[in-house]
Amino acid sequence: MKNFQTAQIFGDNMVLQFQKPVSVFGTGTDGTKITVSVTGEEAAQVSTVVKDGRWLAMLPPQPAQDSVELTVSDGAESRTFTNVAVGAVWLAGGQSNMELELRNCSTGKDSLEHDETPNVRFYYTMKKSIADDSFFESEKQMGWNDFSNKESAQYWSAVGYYFAKELSEKLGMIVGVIGCNWGGTSASAWMKREYADGETSVYFEDYDKATAGKSEQELKQAYLEYQAYHSEWERKSAEYYTNTPNPTWDGCLEYCGENRYPGPASPLNPMSPGVLHKSMIERIAPYTMTGVIWYQGESDDHRPAMYYKLLNQMIRNWRDDWNDDNLFFVIGQLPMHKWEADPDFKNWCVIREAQAKTARTTASTALAVLTDCGEFSEIHPKDKKTPGHRFCMAALNGYYQVQFVDPDEGSDETGYSTFNPEPYEVCWNTDSVDVFVSTGLCLEVKDDAEQVSGFELMDPDGEWHPAAAVLSDKELWNAGEGTEIIHAEGVEYPCGVRYLWTNYTEDIPLRDGENGVPLPPFVFMKPGYKG
Repeated sequence: MKNFQTAQIFGDNMVLQFQKPVSVFGTGTDGTKITVSVTGEEAAQVSTVVKDGRWLAMLPPQPAQDSVELTVSDGAESRTFTNVAVGAVWLAGGQSNMELELRNCSTGKDSLEHDETPNVRFYYTMKKSIADDSFFESEKQMGWNDFSNKESAQYWSAVGYYFAKELSEKLGMIVGVIGCNWGGTSASAWMKREYADGETSVYFEDYDKATAGKSEQELKQAYLEYQAYHSEWERKSAEYYTNTPNPTWDGCLEYCGENRYPGPASPLNPMSPGVLHKSMIERIAPYTMTGVIWYQGESDDHRPAMYYKLLNQMIRNWRDDWNDDNLFFVIGQLPMHKWEADPDFKNWCVIREAQAKTARTTASTALAVLTDCGEFSEIHPKDKKTPGHRFCMAALNGYYQVQFVDPDEGSDETGYSTFNPEPYEVCWNTDSVDVFVSTGLCLEVKDDAEQVSGFELMDPDGEWHPAAAVLSDKELWNAGEGTEIIHAEGVEYPCGVRYLWTNYTEDIPLRDGENGVPLPPFVFMKPGYKG
């Protein structure tokens, strides 16, 4: 039996985080002395001792560089990892829109054929809901790959790839991406039970009620039976949509039978609360990294009012996992979406506001505005290059403090300042509202329209009404540099104002004139309103 093992995420071709203390960790026999060393510009060596079956050593911060070696030894046995880079490490987290593979996005085939070996490396966290013997055996096949391995690259997160490719170009270093995502998952699947409190505890309470009185074996067997059923259902569904002119959801159900997704509560079900934190997050934390690009929220649309609290609890959980209070989060704001057969539930509006509010109120976060990246009646938009770009812009602006490309160098590239969702300031008038938006750049109205669409005002009775809105002259309002004022009127004694409060629209009227980034949707209620 070996005296020590490194965590599976450590391997040849890996990327270590630059300019941060680097955690190297694994398991072993208590009392074993572990020595970790790294070659390169600032070679270093540190030691630690295995305690309670685990060990962790902290290397001093390293400069960005290529082709170093990392060696772990217990004095009798050593393991050396080669072709190691020191660069920027980010985790690509969330559900299916982050999971969607490079080969399946609209630009993926062209990128796989023509991109010239970008400085991007990728590690995919083992995707299995329970860490059993088969999990550990399969995990041994996971490792870091670069873009030259096209067999691997085609399965990378498309958003993660485009984010990292652009970031590497701007930073001039290798970027490592840790893929840690799973389609259809709630944020609750990615956090521990103890971080939920108050209303968000309902996620775990529902699980407890659904599994009460059932043995673990019964729960596992029920999920295995569901998997077999669902696999056949998906086969028949594909058959139906391929062969049926003008298919409908009702027609699909008639042909395929009941859709039982997401299956029964079970420790095998990745949709169950806490499951993926245990089987995925705990396998990679605390691997040192800059932060997280997070694209999720769709599967929490049944409880949109809870999402702000749930997301912040998950962020707190991960920062504790990484022992890094400043672990940076770039939060993707949900794009426009509505199924053709559904009314406008306006639940995605609430989630978008929760995402923007998190960027306003939670330290070390930024917002990637994706409202114009959706497709009608399609929850998986195929353009993932634009979201990757938006995540990169937000990271450059929010974390790296990169704002503009120097125009004197003759570059036609746009700058990287993005909308800061804070502060919005609202001035409540008798028959109108003025919204002050601090953008740092300059808003432009779609098609140079005189009026701005998408605004609504709420009357004292709580009814919302479309509002006539205009983008006001900065000089007229004596606003400071980079501040825009939107004047909306049409309701006597307005008590609320909101913008693009809809699950889906193709009309995105206000954008940044430099970067084309949409102004984030928002809602504000008049202080003291008790309607």
